[in-house]
Amino acid sequence: MLTISNDADIQTIITTFEVTPATCQDLLEELSAACQEVISKQPGYIASALHINDARTRIANYSQWKSREDFHAMLRVNEMQVRNRRIHELCKNFAPVLYEVAVCLK
Repeated sequence: MLTISNDADIQTIITTFEVTPATCQDLLEELSAACQEVISKQPGYIASALHINDARTRIANYSQWKSREDFHAMLRVNEMQVRNRRIHELCKNFAPVLYEVAVCLK
């Protein structure tokens, strides 16, 4: 389960994908399948969520890992390298950025 807290000792990755409305659904399906079939089975994976903007031109993936090393290890898995090539074909660009929750307001 996703936890947004500045007390949690986890690594947060927010990845944004720039897409066209024509490729948005295809990319969403690819990302969902990658998460269900590969990513969620990797050591250190906690949870993730996919978000789409109203214009269907951006997808954001919010994921949490036990450590940045676990996230980087997932990227080196052969199956993810193959899937990332397909994901790259469906979007204009994407950028994973590692974050730590600094402040959480309720």
